[in-house]
Amino acid sequence: MFFKNKKRYVVHTVGDPVLREKAKPVAAVTPEIRQLAASMIESMQAFEGIGLAAPQAGESLRLVVFDVPLESMGDTPSTGERLLLPKMPLAVVNPEIVASSENLTSHDEGCLSLPDLFAPVVRPASVVFRAQTLDGEWIECECGGLLGRCIQHELDHLDGTLFIDRLTPEAARTVERELKQLIRFGERHHFHRVKVK
Repeated sequence: MFFKNKKRYVVHTVGDPVLREKAKPVAAVTPEIRQLAASMIESMQAFEGIGLAAPQAGESLRLVVFDVPLESMGDTPSTGERLLLPKMPLAVVNPEIVASSENLTSHDEGCLSLPDLFAPVVRPASVVFRAQTLDGEWIECECGGLLGRCIQHELDHLDGTLFIDRLTPEAARTVERELKQLIRFGERHHFHRVKVK
């Protein structure tokens, strides 16, 4: 059996209704939630991502995992970058953004649910992030840089928003054809992107 000792990783892709639902709060960190988080971290790493929200794993729950690289920290890191980047990979439940900077930045974004599609997205340069770890520890800190952008991207998933929804009309037109192809491809594969390792 060729695949006997191989593991199968799945990420749900654009077109799957689960990606458009408003995710439910996590009522308690049960063994099942811990298992889901561990499985999500494995999938995120298998697909070489830096963040994954539970809806991308097919579960409409407010659970997110991050694996933002320590090397992404700039010369003047935010409090959140100094605090959280050394703890990666990190799983949190019921995360929220409680404040956003008025300063905006544009940067190309991609998404494991929209493979090989990239486009510029304008977002606040930093956010105040609040969440609870699986061990019950509360986090509340200002996060900028790649971490701040990743937090905003992943929390959008919990409200059924994809980064393509935030594109300017001009940017949206540039990816229109690719997006249609991705949805057609997804339909043929049950909106599952699979990797076997």
